[in-house]
Amino acid sequence: MPRFRTVLAAVVGAGLALPAVVFATLDNVPVVDPGDATPSCPDKPCYALGRTTGYQAKVGTNRGLYTVPKDGTLVSWTVKLSKPGVKQIDFFNKSLGGESQAAIAVLRMGTKLHARLVAQGEVQKLEPYFGQTVEFPLQKTIPVKKGWVIGLTVPTWAPALAAGLGGDTSWRASRAKGTCDDSQAQTAQAVNQIGRYYCLYRTARIVYSARIVSTP
Repeated sequence: MPRFRTVLAAVVGAGLALPAVVFATLDNVPVVDPGDATPSCPDKPCYALGRTTGYQAKVGTNRGLYTVPKDGTLVSWTVKLSKPGVKQIDFFNKSLGGESQAAIAVLRMGTKLHARLVAQGEVQKLEPYFGQTVEFPLQKTIPVKKGWVIGLTVPTWAPALAAGLGGDTSWRASRAKGTCDDSQAQTAQAVNQIGRYYCLYRTARIVYSARIVSTP
C-alpha cells in the first residue's frame, strides 16, 4: 500500500525570539507495500480469517512490520477484501457465526507469545465492501505506545487473507497449542484479555494496515 506522510507543526516556546517547531507525522503501519498480496476469494480454495485476533508476524525478510514505531494515536485502519461468491459467503456465515466483521486491535506483547489486547476499534461490517480496499476512520481514536503491535480482531470471518505466498511470510493467531486447525472455536480476544499467539500460519498474509499520528 502507498505510504502517506503528513507533517503537522505545533508552535511552542512562548516568549522566545523565534518560535520552536516540533513535528508529528501521519504514517502507515506497515510501510511495506503489500504488492501482489491479493485476498484469495472467489478462487478456490477461498480463504478467510475466522473467529480470532491475528497479526502479521513476517513478510519476506521483514519482521515486526506491525510494531508501533513511536508513541502516537491510531486514527484509522484499512483492509483489502476479496469478493467471495454467494455460496462462499453463505458457507462462512453458517460456519463462523454470522456476517463478516472485523475491528482493528492494539496488542501489548508479553513473554512466550502471550499478549494483552490493550484497545480495539469499533467492529465494522465488511460485506458492503467486498472486492474493495476500504479505510475506516475511528470514531474514538486510540492512544498507542512504541513497541505495541497492531492486529486485527475478527469475531466472525473476514475475506482479507492472501494465500500461496512464500514460506518466509507468516501471521499469528490468538490460539493456544493444539488448536491451530480449529477455526470454528471462538478465540477473538476481548479488551484487557491476555491471549497466547501460539499458532503460526505460513505462506499467508493478512492484508490490513493502520494510520498513526505520532506524538510530537
